[in-house]
Amino acid sequence: MSPRTKNWLTTYVVSALIFAVLDVAWILLVANPLYQGQIGHLLAPRANLPGAVLFYVIFVAGMVHYGVRPNSPGLALRQRVTGAALFGFFTYATWALTGFAVLKDFTAVVAVTDILWGAAACSVVTWVSATVLRGRLARVAAA
Repeated sequence: MSPRTKNWLTTYVVSALIFAVLDVAWILLVANPLYQGQIGHLLAPRANLPGAVLFYVIFVAGMVHYGVRPNSPGLALRQRVTGAALFGFFTYATWALTGFAVLKDFTAVVAVTDILWGAAACSVVTWVSATVLRGRLARVAAA
């Protein structure tokens, strides 16, 4: 395995762990109560586990690619976090505004909250991942 691939996969695992912890806290403390209160009648009795896993696998790959960018050593942390914020904003806006446009009773509060969460979560995960992996990113760049 090439150093660049290994670096990307290591970054993916670190980012996935950070995002999992952050998103579970978000879901339990904010999203679930908000969704229950605002759009509870639209929710399934339980989450679709394969769909959730697929979302996380794909979403974290996007965060690593557009945010952390482990094989782009010349980027400043601010550039990484900005890229991540935009990725989170656009991806969560796609979901939230589509839901707002086509689902009966999908509220603007849920849409705006989701969009802000997407941008914030991606920014935080990228910032923490890039900070934790700073030495690794520099070593791979030098190799």
